[in-house]
Amino acid sequence: MEEKTTVSKIGIRYGIITGLVLIIYSLVLQLLGMATNKALGYITYVFLIVIMVFAHKAYKENGDGYMTIGQGLGIGMLISLIAGVFSGIFSYVYLKFIDDSMIAQMMDMQIEEMEKRGMDDKTIEQAMEMTEKFMTPELIPLFTIIGLLFFGFIISLVVSLFTKKANPSLEV
Repeated sequence: MEEKTTVSKIGIRYGIITGLVLIIYSLVLQLLGMATNKALGYITYVFLIVIMVFAHKAYKENGDGYMTIGQGLGIGMLISLIAGVFSGIFSYVYLKFIDDSMIAQMMDMQIEEMEKRGMDDKTIEQAMEMTEKFMTPELIPLFTIIGLLFFGFIISLVVSLFTKKANPSLEV
């Protein structure tokens, strides 16, 4: 007897895949010295969208052929949570034990952006004092998880709107 496909099985499987993809992508950016490039950082969301589409497709193909928006959202949130935890753990280990210079690079990038916006030195200094409190190997992973959950929710909702397939026998 074949096991029934569930939201959690698909979400966990594709969450692990997404987490591994994001770790590999992050390592490649680190090795190429492009980890602070914001534009390349947005590619993370492209990976998330593509993998969610494949996860929804797998859910429908291995299930009864249908998927509600709620089921799609559940799969997407599980993917986001698991990918966020994997990425967060990787970030912590990388920043704490391998290369903590990444934090200084992110801080320098923020200073440059504030200077481009015409902020004065005193304002920049105050902002950086506050930012420094949050830019630690312990807190960055937490923000990684929260960010992936937040954007994962929005992406899941939008992707689910396009990938849903209602079961006509359940419609009133």
